[in-house]
Amino acid sequence: MIPEIQSRRSIRQFTDQPASRQQILAVLEAGNRAPSAKNRQPWRFLVLTGKAKSEAVAAMRRGIERERGGEALLPGSARHLAGAEYTARIMEQAPAVVLISNPLGTPLDAQLSPEERVYELANLQSLGACVQNICLEAEAQGLGSLWICDIFFAYQELSRLDGMEGELAAAVALGYAAEHPAARPRKKLEDIVEWREG
Repeated sequence: MIPEIQSRRSIRQFTDQPASRQQILAVLEAGNRAPSAKNRQPWRFLVLTGKAKSEAVAAMRRGIERERGGEALLPGSARHLAGAEYTARIMEQAPAVVLISNPLGTPLDAQLSPEERVYELANLQSLGACVQNICLEAEAQGLGSLWICDIFFAYQELSRLDGMEGELAAAVALGYAAEHPAARPRKKLEDIVEWREG
């Protein structure tokens, strides 16, 4: 097993030391090298630092307030709004945030045919591989990372940011870690693997 798989952690506290442009480009190149269904490579990266990152954090907070105010895109997820607020603080602290969009994606409320749904699922699997590569290369570059899904509380607001192309899929916070969390518990293989032979 490659060492980064063992040592990677989700980082929620960052120092104020910025990652270099070369480090971020190496991280994004790793994401770009991910396997993808039919080699569609359904990803675009919007790197946010400084004022641009502050605008994204403000958009995140507007989305959380909209969700709380009764115009919720995710009404069944209201119990997670405190976690989304915590995520906004992490995004604010991190020196860089990468928004990852799917230029081939369909809007969340689109009615899809079975074939379109299969393409969408395959593209989402490809995006997952892309984000995993980003997190592993961040670890190899000596950076901490946090794969963020709470962005969907502000899906509409973040989708309107300058430079966004396609459907918002994920975000990753990047920077030097200011914490070193222990490994989280994992399921035992014997509990999740079934062998069938012959």
